[in-house]
Amino acid sequence: MIDSLQSVIAQTGPQLKLRWLTPEPRTPRPLRGEDPERAGQSLIGSLNCIHPNRLQVIGLPEQVYLSALGSTAYKETVDKLFAERPAAVVFTDGIEPEADFRARAESTQTPLLGSPFGDQELINHLRYFLTHALAERKTIHGVFIEVLGMGVLLIGDPAVGKSELALDLITRGHRIVADDAPRFARIAPEVIEGTCPETLRDFLEVRGLGILNIRAMFGEGAILRVKTLNLIIDLQPLGPPQLDCIDRLAGSLSAMNILGVAVPRITMPVAPGRNLAILVEAAVRHQILRIRGYDAGVDFIDRQARAISMDRPDPPAPRA
Repeated sequence: MIDSLQSVIAQTGPQLKLRWLTPEPRTPRPLRGEDPERAGQSLIGSLNCIHPNRLQVIGLPEQVYLSALGSTAYKETVDKLFAERPAAVVFTDGIEPEADFRARAESTQTPLLGSPFGDQELINHLRYFLTHALAERKTIHGVFIEVLGMGVLLIGDPAVGKSELALDLITRGHRIVADDAPRFARIAPEVIEGTCPETLRDFLEVRGLGILNIRAMFGEGAILRVKTLNLIIDLQPLGPPQLDCIDRLAGSLSAMNILGVAVPRITMPVAPGRNLAILVEAAVRHQILRIRGYDAGVDFIDRQARAISMDRPDPPAPRA
């Protein structure tokens, strides 16, 4: 699990050529601060003493700025930097810290790191890595599949037919991401990304057939490693009273909260004789139109209103 400075360096160090400028800490150094009030602070960024980052990066612009400070201002800036107890200070562009800076880091037990990469290039790489590695995650029972370019999560009670429907969609050219336990992560304020646990990758369980290897049966093009979640389809065996409660114009569109993001959800009745694969494709196409700003239900209501207004007789002329 990526939760310490040492684990980040172990995974990204070879690619970014990161090296320890001070001895590597013997105990794991947490990436997130222990102060609850700073739980939302930025993990990495250029030197900032007002809104301090957990990983403070000093590149050529910051080095020029520090060098131009007078002795008093320099001391105050460095004092402020180390008083915030960053997880580490990273020097980029091959910069070597001054002796007094190194001594101050060692006295406060703050690790120093160095890299020949430019500051913005290193920040961009590490920010992308940390965003995915530390994202809030949740596992949901269902089948996650890509349909017409959209990530669709099929949910419902056990034995309702999720895997059979997924298999039908795969034979129609769509791609599966994960069966049974897709793992979702919030990688941006409104973006949920789904992946498959390594042990379950490529496999689909279909009752009566057992475990199927989709990659071996349908080829590489039937598998997708990661996809953004766009739509949830809830398969439900509904009876006549429940079907009568569904709005016949707007359908069963609602929302499901996943990791703080409202994801569109459609409740799809399951009944003998219904071609669910075609209905899922239609639901995805309908949702794509909604995203583009078109709603067939609203269009139908407007058309009926125009027809009624055209058939309405003209009001009588006012008397002279």
